[in-house]
Parts: sequence; C-alpha cells; structure tokens
Amino acid sequence: MKSREKLEIISIVILSLTVGILITFNFDKINPIDISSNQEPVSLKTNFENSANALSINNSNHSLDFFSVNDYENLLSNVFENVNNSVVQITSQYSVVNKNIIINGSPLESQSTHLGSGLVYDTLGHIITNAHVVENAEKVDVTFVDGNSYAAEVVGKDEYADIAVLNIIDDYTDENLQPLTFGDSSQLHVGQQVIAIGNPFGLSNTMTTGIVSQTGRILPNEKGGFSNPNIIQTDAAINPGNSGGPLLNLNGEVIGINTAIRSNTGEFSGVGFAISSNMALRVIPSLIEKGSYAHPWIGIVGASLNHELTQKLDLPKNYKGVLISSVVKDSPADKAGLEEATYNANGELKDGDVIISVDKNPVKGMDDIITYIAENKSVGNEITLTVNRHETLIDFKVILGERP
Repeated sequence: MKSREKLEIISIVILSLTVGILITFNFDKINPIDISSNQEPVSLKTNFENSANALSINNSNHSLDFFSVNDYENLLSNVFENVNNSVVQITSQYSVVNKNIIINGSPLESQSTHLGSGLVYDTLGHIITNAHVVENAEKVDVTFVDGNSYAAEVVGKDEYADIAVLNIIDDYTDENLQPLTFGDSSQLHVGQQVIAIGNPFGLSNTMTTGIVSQTGRILPNEKGGFSNPNIIQTDAAINPGNSGGPLLNLNGEVIGINTAIRSNTGEFSGVGFAISSNMALRVIPSLIEKGSYAHPWIGIVGASLNHELTQKLDLPKNYKGVLISSVVKDSPADKAGLEEATYNANGELKDGDVIISVDKNPVKGMDDIITYIAENKSVGNEITLTVNRHETLIDFKVILGERP
C-alpha cells in the first residue's frame, strides 16, 4: 500500500472517532429545562430527572465534565425560581422581662423579635419552621417573597425535634400557596449537592449551595437532655435567620429543615445542621392533628463501648455495643428486666448489660439505637434488644413508652 493511501485511511479513522466522540458528548449533555410555575405542589423531580442524574446525585456514573457551567447555573436558577414563592420569612415577637429595672413595683417588660425562615407545607395555610424560632411567641407573622404578610398562630411544636407548625389566620385567598415536595432523606449520600434557602440576618430569600458533609449526626438538645437523631451535616452556608428554612436536593425536594450551626462566633463556620425530612414527616402530621408529638422512649442512659470499657468488661477487642450505665426506675427498660452497670467499692466498673442489637440490627453505638427508634418506632411498639449479660446473649422484649 502506498504512503498516500495509508495517510488517507488514517485520516478517515481519526475523523470517524472524532464524530463518534462528539455524538456521545451530545447525548450526555443536559437537555434544555422547561418548568411551569403553576404546578402544585412544587416538585422539580420530573423536570430535573435527567439533569440530576448527570450531576451524580442519584448514584449516576456521570460527572460534571459532561456539561457546561452554564447548564449547572441554569439548573440552580430554575430550582430557586420554582421554590422561591414557597419559602417564607417568620417574624415572632415575645416579651422580655428585665428584673434589674423596676417601674411602679414591677420589672420592666419590653418586646423583642425573632427572625427565621419557613416553608409552605400545604394549601391549608400550614407553614413549617423550627420550634426555637417561635419559642414564647406572642405574635407571629409570615411574609412571602412578594412582600405579602399574614398573621399566623402556632398550632403545634416539638422542642425535641425542633419543629413547629404554624397556620395562617388572615385571609390568604389571594396568595397562591405552593407546597414544597418532601424527598427521602434516607437516600442522601456524602458529597451530594444541596441548596439552602432562607433569610439569614433578615436578608430575604437568600440561596446558598454546598454538599452533604455527613448524615446520621446526633445533635444534643438542651430540652430535657435528649438528642435529636439522624441530623444532616452540610457545608451550605447557614446563618442566624436561616433556621426553619428548607435544605433541598437538586430536584427541588425538601430533604432537611435547617436548624443549627456549630460556631464560636455565632456565624457560619462551615458546619451546619438540618433535621432530616423523614424525621420531619413523622412529627408534622401529629403537630397538625394534636399540637404535639409523642417520642418513643426506652429509659436508659448508655455509653458506646471503647477500648477501655471492653477491657474492664473482659470483652473481645473491638467488641461493638452499648453499655447500659443506668436504667430509669419504672421505665420500659426497667419493666423489661434490663440491668444497669455495677461498680466495686472503689467505683470501678465491674459488670453491666451490653446492648449489641435492636430488632436484629447491629448496634455500634448509642447513636444507632436512638436513630432506629426515632425514625422507625412509635409509642406502644415492641422492640427486641439483644443483650450480652455475663457472656450470654439474651433477647429482651421492650414496649416503648412516651418520653417524659
């Protein structure tokens, strides 16, 4: 074969490969997005399904390399535009008593204000926010992005989960309420991109983005010493005023309700927390119907096993479980026969029940027990705790009570 013919064949092969690559890239790019603002409730899942897959938020194998920055920016903009009318600003007023100033024999009383965020839950005027946003509230106003403001009342709140439900009491017939759609927070994974919308420092309808930093966090609650389980950690900027606003996935679904930050200054430092949507959906219906939520309760104080505890209990290295350090008298655990740790005369740990599974689900730490019960069980349900007692495994049936 002549050199010229070889060169022509090589050129044809290169041209074919180039065309094939261009065609492949064209199919992987995000299609133009056409979203109607009249849908109710607001759900972007169908409209953004292909885009979301390309962004690897549903365990896709695609990556950001297959579409332009403009496509991604348009995706974020469209999410914002479609949920913006469903995110509100919450203003609550409460009385503050200054006991250091006495007028006519009575302490000086003044009005103070809490600013927070919320989201539209249904077309009946129910708004979801944090319980701490409306704590001790005497007057609550809900303001939409169009500037319309309505009086609201607190119909239910749960301080343990930090969730409150408001109901608009003014005539809101002229307001087109667009409820947000809740997603499944159990499907979240670390690295998934999320969006926070709220009113930080009173700056209405502010959008920030970030990723899911971790799931399954336990957030201590000052009310009664209990913890809020299965909290979502995110690096999306959350500041005072964001509380009660939604944390969204790229389908525009609520996968969390922003609740707290970890900070030494009172401002965002890269670590924010949100109540999982699955936990919120367990609590909200009860708050609307009854005004409260009954949290299931075992009645134990436990410590996750570590190297020191396993040695003292003469357990195998890296043994997993929870040592029951104390049992509340007359609690479900007490009635089921669980025993708390015992100590010798020197105060050193001698023995104790170790929970290794709940309903056959392995327990690595106290977090596993708290999260499993909070998200899967209700007051009156029965659970099976498998306990290592004196190197013998025993199953205890526990009827869950209501948290006192």
